[in-house]
Amino acid sequence: MKAPAVFISHGSPLAVITEDDYAEALRGFGRRMERPTAIVVVSAHGLSPDGSVAVTAGERPPLIYDFGGFPSELYEYRYPCPGSPALAHEVGERFSSLGLKVSLSKNAGIDHGVWVPLARLFPEADVPVVQVSMPFPSTPRRIFAMGEALRPLRQSGVMLIGSGGAVHNLRELDWHGGRKDAAGWARAFNDWLKADIAAGRFDDILAFESQAPEPRRAHPTTEHFFPTFFTLGAAAESDRASVIADGFQYGTLSMFSYTFG
Repeated sequence: MKAPAVFISHGSPLAVITEDDYAEALRGFGRRMERPTAIVVVSAHGLSPDGSVAVTAGERPPLIYDFGGFPSELYEYRYPCPGSPALAHEVGERFSSLGLKVSLSKNAGIDHGVWVPLARLFPEADVPVVQVSMPFPSTPRRIFAMGEALRPLRQSGVMLIGSGGAVHNLRELDWHGGRKDAAGWARAFNDWLKADIAAGRFDDILAFESQAPEPRRAHPTTEHFFPTFFTLGAAAESDRASVIADGFQYGTLSMFSYTFG
């Protein structure tokens, strides 16, 4: 089987316990797709500031609760997915061929940008998971190349996921905003991204800082947008995009999520 390349806007950690149309959209996608042999995820919360790439390589990666001020229920949540040391080793070799400095860690855990959406996609926690850190700051082309390097793994059933946010501005949150409410500038950026994804205009997306409407307002810091480039690199020319989920949380957090293949 050929597994998909996916981008997920993971939203707030509360998404793992909140029942809404976003949760159902992820669940529905997980039910419809053929179960992958394993999953490799690049998360906006797993950053390597020294330009290296860290790969989880343990048999049972622990969860990282990398957030504060949330209900105790979230810190007690468990997602006991297996890891895959063999896949981690192959991922490391592919990244090394790009000239990246790679480290494999048997003790490293997976952050909430990984386990929150995966708990919705595959609630049984029975698919092996490997998290790859993102060298940051970086360039869109560099993260795109990481996705390209792993693209062949899809042919053996490995699902590749970039987890971040299509629009991610925590400075202008509207705590009373519903899923259909969005600031005009946020919707404009989101609509631009959706149109370019559908049309396959990857070069425009890679040049988002000059091509997108109000890019710095949509992403005051860009780490949540960069996993998009990993997913684009993992997509093949023959792939067509389809929407998994859409809408907004709190006015400035887009939940737009999509899949190739």
